[in-house]
Amino acid sequence: MSGPATSSERPAPERWDHVRAWVTQNVLTIAVGAVLLVLFVFFSIMADAFVSVPNILNMLRQIAPTMVVAVTMTYVITTSGIDLSVGSIVALSGSLLAIMVSNGWDPTLALGLTLLLGITVGAVNGWFSAYQNLPPFIVTLATLSVVRGTALLVTGGYSTPIPGQAWITVLGQGRVAGVPVPAIIAVVVLAVGWFAFNQTPFGRYVVGLGSNRESLRRTGVNTRLVGLVVFILSGLAASIAGVLVATRLASGSSNAGVGFELEVITAVVLGGTSLMGGRGSIVGTMLGALVLGVIANGLVLMHISPFYVQIVQGSILLLAIFLNTRVFSRFGLVRQ
Repeated sequence: MSGPATSSERPAPERWDHVRAWVTQNVLTIAVGAVLLVLFVFFSIMADAFVSVPNILNMLRQIAPTMVVAVTMTYVITTSGIDLSVGSIVALSGSLLAIMVSNGWDPTLALGLTLLLGITVGAVNGWFSAYQNLPPFIVTLATLSVVRGTALLVTGGYSTPIPGQAWITVLGQGRVAGVPVPAIIAVVVLAVGWFAFNQTPFGRYVVGLGSNRESLRRTGVNTRLVGLVVFILSGLAASIAGVLVATRLASGSSNAGVGFELEVITAVVLGGTSLMGGRGSIVGTMLGALVLGVIANGLVLMHISPFYVQIVQGSILLLAIFLNTRVFSRFGLVRQ
């Protein structure tokens, strides 16, 4: 009489079932990862300097602000919201930081107030969207205009230099063991964002808010507070990005961050986060941001006009939205 089947007698079918389930659940992330690999190989062949260590590190430093904001934008879009004001917050944050430091303010205090500015704008977006039930698209479109106009007003349309002796320039120009500080900050934000999204109740609330808001509310979760918090996080991330941009360039400009929100949204959607809400991927967002960074960097090294970068990014956004809506009807995407 034969005994129960051992694991050695039935490993293959079970393993393949797990593999198929994993591939189905992560199909979009796998796809964008494959695209990133193809682009990397292509530009490595077409541009000799692309694979050099200095260029790779420079590319990571340039893409860091996008990466930071894309993490929190993943939260916002997963709740079925959107934040169009992040580019304007980048401009105002960098401008005010430069103005305060150039006028003799303590750099640490100036940095703290700059981050508080982002939190405040995010709270305004969240209050109108979550507590007043106004469409996030309209709310953040309005704050985009208000914040950009404020940046133009306080700067007069001119750039403000940041003194080189101010310690905050390290945030944009410094290196630790040869790695740019902005890249390190982006990695930290990615790690924290991934952990909170996948391993905490807050992450589950974010997904639940986008997939079934009423059911989540009936379980006793304060859905309005969750909606408020994701916009606050988005505003904070945008102000961090503004600091990184301003300190890297050693100046704050009201013209910074133009089109930045579209780049961030493209990275998030390309990474597989559903525009309808309820599904998101921090890993996919990271890969999506890297795809955009590789394309921008590679085209420049190939001496192609930088104007083509916007054309390519817009085309990628359209394609990503098309695939996003079509693929989601057939495949599920788990949080990752």
